[in-house]
Amino acid sequence: MFNSKRHLSRRTVLRGMGASVFLPLLDSMVPASTALAATAARPVSRLSCIEMVHGAAGSTLDGTNKHYWSPATVGSNFEVTETLSPLKDFRDYMTIVTGTDLRGAMAATPEEEGADHMRSSAAYLTAAHPKMTEGADIYNGVSIDQMYAQKFGQDTPLPSLQLCIESADASGACDYGYACVYSDTISWATPTTPLPMTIDPRMAFESLFGDGSTASERAQRQRVDASILDWIGNDVKGLKKTLGATDQRRMNDYLENVREIERRIQRIEKYNASGESRALPSAPLGVPDTYEEHVKLMFDLQVLAFMTDTTRVSTFKMSRDVCMRVFPESGVTTPFHSCSHHGESPARIAEFAKINKYHVSLLSYYFEKLRNTPDGDGSLLDHSLTLYGSPMGDSNAHNHKRVPIMLMGHASGTVKGNNHVKVDDGTPMANVLLTMMNKLGMNMDRIGDSTGIVNI
Repeated sequence: MFNSKRHLSRRTVLRGMGASVFLPLLDSMVPASTALAATAARPVSRLSCIEMVHGAAGSTLDGTNKHYWSPATVGSNFEVTETLSPLKDFRDYMTIVTGTDLRGAMAATPEEEGADHMRSSAAYLTAAHPKMTEGADIYNGVSIDQMYAQKFGQDTPLPSLQLCIESADASGACDYGYACVYSDTISWATPTTPLPMTIDPRMAFESLFGDGSTASERAQRQRVDASILDWIGNDVKGLKKTLGATDQRRMNDYLENVREIERRIQRIEKYNASGESRALPSAPLGVPDTYEEHVKLMFDLQVLAFMTDTTRVSTFKMSRDVCMRVFPESGVTTPFHSCSHHGESPARIAEFAKINKYHVSLLSYYFEKLRNTPDGDGSLLDHSLTLYGSPMGDSNAHNHKRVPIMLMGHASGTVKGNNHVKVDDGTPMANVLLTMMNKLGMNMDRIGDSTGIVNI
């Protein structure tokens, strides 16, 4: 229920039949004549970790020389490369780190050779070397998103949010002696506890706006084709009477945003249930046929989660190793995995770079939403830190050297942005993960095989 005192609680929630809607930060959540930093409404940095599989064209020898991914110059005067050009308007928030290796994903014994696709995702946020097993005795490391959630996510409705675009959703063995779970998630709560990732936008929506309601309540709400906003109408009307004009406009914009996302999900479900031919017939009902629509929906849900402080931590797996999906919007019709095995041909590497650029272009949608969302004395982009990259380098060689990684956001002022840092060859990618954690207030000495921090 809403709070009618002189100022609202940051945890104000509107409730109805199977719905629980938290609010964005409003002016009325800050007591009059009180500095934001001295209130419970003070923004806390959000952490977003996004993985794209199969490495990048820029990690090949030819791609390095042509600077597909990494700029030729270091520091603040770097040129935005072709692959990263869709993000040129965000360079003030961008930090590129060039030259790191993800050692945890590399083979440690002869028996592990050839299994790079199976280890990649498991090592991405843990910098650990996953145990080779097809059984239940899996063992990895704790991922940085869960480290952050354990410290800063325990007082939010959701400690963390895990989303994906593709999932095998398989148990047991997959390939090369590894359990499927290693390639199905990038989030690990403990070395033996991988966290499932949600592929269905409807399920993700319910996790944000459900309040532990019963299955029958959720079913009733969907059966009558109503919006969650219909069930909280009385609370909304009562709350608006207590708000000033600016907060009312912000509330209206927020609720309309929620409703528009809900409409999109309902439209997808209606089409998928109509009997019409589907491009992805085995996908859940709420999954759209087009990759771009799916990705953007998942980005929208993450922004809503951060805006309302429903969670401060999200992970997003934008693809799955050995994915054979075609991305015609990139201008390339070769399937993703096939294109990544370019045989070191410059022409085919250039094609792979086009797919890399297309994937990066979708990030601009997410970052624009973060930049345009007010959050206390700045925006969500000011108060967040996003890691985007791949745990693989040159996919043709299945190596994990010179992995493509980039940071976006100011992390509440601790990361300056507009920076290209080139580290010594062989520097562990774990150094970047350690640096991120310390910029976010974790004060850690080591992650995985880290040897120090990176000067960003």
